[in-house]
Amino acid sequence: KLSINAFDYNCHLDLIKLLRQEGELVKLRRARQKMSELFPLTEEIWLDWLKDEIKMAADISEREKVYELFERAVKDYICPEIWLEYAQYSIGGIGQEGGIERVRSIFERALTAVGLHVTKGTALWEAYREFENAILETAQPAPGSIPSPEQQQVLCSQLEKIHTLFRRQLGIPLLDMEASYAEYEEWSEEPIPETTIKNYKKALQQLEKCKPYEEALLGAETPKLAEYQAYIDFEMKAGDPARIQLIYERALAENCLVPDLWARYNQYLDRQLKVKELVLSAHDRAVRNCPWTVGLWIRYLLAMERHRVEHSIISEIFEKALNAGFIQATDYVEIWQAYLDYLRRRVDFTQDSSKELEELRSAFARAVEYLKQEVEERFSESGDPSCTIMQNWARVEARLCNNMQKARELWDNIMTKGNAKYANMWLEYYNLERAHGDTQHCRKALHRAVQCTSDYPEHVCEVLLTLERIEGTLEDWDAAVQKTENRLARVNEQRAKAAEKEAALAKQEEERAEQRKQARAEKKASKKAKKTRIGDKRKADEDDEGEWGEEEELPSKRHRGEGDGVLPEEDMEVETGLFGRSEKPDGPAIPKEKASSSRKDIPKVLHDSSKDKVTVFVSNLSYTMAEPEAKLRELFGSCGEVVEIRAVFNNKGTFRGYCYVQFREEEAARQALALDRTAVEGRPMFVSPCVDKNKNPDFKVFRYSTTLEKHKLFISGLPFSCTKEELEEVCKAHGNVKDIRLVTNRAGKPKGLAYVEYENEAQASQALLKMDGLTMKDHVIKVMISNPPLRKLPDRAKPGSPSLSLEPRQIYGARGKGRTQLSMMPRALQRQSNPVAKAENGMVQNSPATSSDPPAEPKKMSNADFAKLLLKK
Repeated sequence: KLSINAFDYNCHLDLIKLLRQEGELVKLRRARQKMSELFPLTEEIWLDWLKDEIKMAADISEREKVYELFERAVKDYICPEIWLEYAQYSIGGIGQEGGIERVRSIFERALTAVGLHVTKGTALWEAYREFENAILETAQPAPGSIPSPEQQQVLCSQLEKIHTLFRRQLGIPLLDMEASYAEYEEWSEEPIPETTIKNYKKALQQLEKCKPYEEALLGAETPKLAEYQAYIDFEMKAGDPARIQLIYERALAENCLVPDLWARYNQYLDRQLKVKELVLSAHDRAVRNCPWTVGLWIRYLLAMERHRVEHSIISEIFEKALNAGFIQATDYVEIWQAYLDYLRRRVDFTQDSSKELEELRSAFARAVEYLKQEVEERFSESGDPSCTIMQNWARVEARLCNNMQKARELWDNIMTKGNAKYANMWLEYYNLERAHGDTQHCRKALHRAVQCTSDYPEHVCEVLLTLERIEGTLEDWDAAVQKTENRLARVNEQRAKAAEKEAALAKQEEERAEQRKQARAEKKASKKAKKTRIGDKRKADEDDEGEWGEEEELPSKRHRGEGDGVLPEEDMEVETGLFGRSEKPDGPAIPKEKASSSRKDIPKVLHDSSKDKVTVFVSNLSYTMAEPEAKLRELFGSCGEVVEIRAVFNNKGTFRGYCYVQFREEEAARQALALDRTAVEGRPMFVSPCVDKNKNPDFKVFRYSTTLEKHKLFISGLPFSCTKEELEEVCKAHGNVKDIRLVTNRAGKPKGLAYVEYENEAQASQALLKMDGLTMKDHVIKVMISNPPLRKLPDRAKPGSPSLSLEPRQIYGARGKGRTQLSMMPRALQRQSNPVAKAENGMVQNSPATSSDPPAEPKKMSNADFAKLLLKK
């Protein structure tokens, strides 16, 4: 796998783990070396590597290699544990020449790096003092002997070193400062100086100010970015550069893939500390952690130029940037511009020719070719449609090299790349000619601009006339006036034609809308007439069920009433009707039959909209659910006291798959919303707020964002058998996964789609690069940034139209109509059993013919009849 993709971070980890288990030490060392060349290693990886190398280091040469490894380790991240391990390992070499001084040097560097660490710094100070105490013990004279003056001097010097360490430590706000102070009191044979006590109290006060931020970090979940940012802001106000640097390093150790944090840290180092080693080290670590972020590479190039780094090294870093794998084509344009700016600043333009100038021209040519070949092939665009790099090249040639011929060639090339229609491009060229060329070329450029510009021709015409007014002859003026008038006349003619065409299209659209409106009205009148006859026929039957018979004939009809308009979760095609009519049917009650439990005989209950705040709407339940009230009461009982569960049934007593659950308290209703998507009898149950859409037309219950979310990925092509846990295992390798949502249909079956939310944009971008095209269970998945298409909702009825007070009967989802909304009877049978007659005015009327009547002879239709028929469909 690594031979195919060397940047597979997890694959490196797996290989190292396997080699360590097998004891392949040589291969293990090589694997770690390759990984460290590509990525900064974490504290755990470094400690494992160092411990393995320490075990194998037997002679002095091998110990030196371990020292070199420690030096590399402390440069990746600021880790107290690695520094402590480094210092303790160096103690083992005090027997060598200069060993003691080497240990002290490492301890001093460690204290500079992490000695201010509030929670972990104490361990390092104590280790340093223990080392000096051990040296003190070896310097003590033998019992009963009198020390010589030289021995006495060594003892005093060593005691002073330990005193100094205590005093330095007590002046820094660290945890358990009180214990260190008590230890110093017990150890010292002399009173503690007033200056030390004063510094100790001051550090203690500073510790109290830091504690809230340390406690917030201790209680927060990874990556603790907000808590670290608050801590950084606090330290920035205090203004201690060492403490600011340390808190930034602590934050980056846990948020190494956050480009913005690296950018802020590097900006602070560039503007405040300005120490070359610190600045360049931080920039290098930034691009190694976030190589896909072009801004970090640009800042790195600027920092190297600022600190006078050799040209060969800067060029090498630039080449690495080109291979970093940026996400957008424009990123490559930006990095090229930054590098070309650097090369331009190296050139001495007082000389006609130089090595630096030739390198600059060569780089410009290479940049143009690179964008044309490499970038366009990958992104299907150059990223530089306005040819800004070629424009800059032309300006350099004209202004700095006095080479207008080359500048004109470049601008001619720019115009042939589709920029000739833009007035601003011609005016840029004109200004360049005006400043560094001659009037003849200015006039020529403006004449071409008048002919080619399509966005703002009036502007270039005005500039041409201004030029001729100031510098042209009468012949030049006449030619310019004639050319501009002819051009503007053609432009106005084209605009008039476009306006007429637009008006004609608008008129056609209005006519189509009017025809559709008329067709809907005719269809509505036809259905109304048919419904009336069906109702009349049923009233004559002995088994008449009153007004409910109408609903039985039209099962797709939504029950209307006070609760109409309660929205379902997402865009699922769920009925949102009531439990009964808005008015009770007149006449005597229908007598009950023997099956007293029949739902038809239960009186209809009006929905009380005043209780919506304590009510939730439950949908997408199984139609075959037995005793839904008991089932749901048991399910929602954990949320709070359930006052009532009102299930919706059709006229035959069949459960319609949705109901209302009313609680005693509003808080219980809010808790019930958390049960959304709970599986009930094999189907995901939808739980949404109970809201009257008629009174709240803008209410939205779709709980997921429909806009661009750069920290969230959309994955398609997943195998249907893929579980949330399996997908999380793949995704978490590239960042901290906050949430994973597998998209399912109404029955809870997976659709092979998923949304994966990361902590930040950087992690999502990294995952996109690594996961797109990945194979999972023989399925090649596609990964992209989450940017759902706009949700299409039905248009509102226009004011004054007959349907103004009616809500759309059904909102269709992304898959179109549901199966239950399509007629299952063939059209041919429908025409035979219910023939239609065409009236002269175009209205369709139902024929009262019975099944015994012969089929009507189809009437011949004209082209106009066919047109009307198609419009109605």
